[in-house]
Amino acid sequence: MSTLSVRLPDSLHKMAKELAVLENISVNQLISSALAEKISALLTEEYLRQRAERSSREKFLSMDPDL
Repeated sequence: MSTLSVRLPDSLHKMAKELAVLENISVNQLISSALAEKISALLTEEYLRQRAERSSREKFLSMDPDL
């Protein structure tokens, strides 16, 4: 596991602490989870963009409608 020092605005740090208490987790866990969700969203967006580049309307329209 790695250590990372991050500068946060005081308001964001305060909100992170409050949410961590509500979720009964540490601030580290909250931030790790939030970062994992963001990375997943960005990677999914990139994956879908690449898939879209390989597709075409003609391929879609030629698909068997019974599939």
